[in-house]
Amino acid sequence: MHKIMICEDDPKLAELLQANIEKYGYETGVVRDFDRVLDFFKAYDPHLVLMDVNLPRYDGFYWCRQIRAVSKCRLLFISARSGEMDQVMALEYGGDDYITKPFHMEVVMAKIRSQLRRADGEYADQAEERVVQLSGLRLYPERMETELGGKSVLLTKKEAVLLEALMRQSPRVASREALLEKLWDDQTFVDENTLNVNIARLRKKLQELNADDGLETVRGAGYRLLPSRETGEMR
Repeated sequence: MHKIMICEDDPKLAELLQANIEKYGYETGVVRDFDRVLDFFKAYDPHLVLMDVNLPRYDGFYWCRQIRAVSKCRLLFISARSGEMDQVMALEYGGDDYITKPFHMEVVMAKIRSQLRRADGEYADQAEERVVQLSGLRLYPERMETELGGKSVLLTKKEAVLLEALMRQSPRVASREALLEKLWDDQTFVDENTLNVNIARLRKKLQELNADDGLETVRGAGYRLLPSRETGEMR
């Protein structure tokens, strides 16, 4: 039986979700202590998470990042926020879909079933985690994390996509057009500014690993990721 974790701080809505989800034959676990969401997740080990954005103390985006650091479990955001940026952030932080309140329960159930089918089907056989490596830099695309020299940082979805493309292209230049194509998906509009912003963010993340000098801007062409010529390591 699939297990669904419900992280919603409105008790009435949490109860409504629980009753309807169980009616369709799923097991549910409801978070009560919103300071220990990750602890609940690890103990319950669900197949899918319904995550509210507005939560006490830390918001749903924060808890999504914490969950993504340890799991590829399906995660659906539910929120009264209907702004485009909220939905973009939800997907970039690792969410699989975004449902705005008020919603019809039939829509929620359809999205839950759809995500569980994907988890059980096309991704079910991917038990071995992918690792992309370049001169000591390691990227874990599915968990959106990169590490170097014993230190690690979490990435957004777009940052992980960019870093993987740059690592695979190195030492060649990755054109802006090719990187924009990598960033494009069905749910997010991508323009030149989006690429600039995400490159700047990726540089900051690499700086935390002392490797920011390795990401080179090639004027009029694109970007290149290069290890140090002296050491062969990322710099």
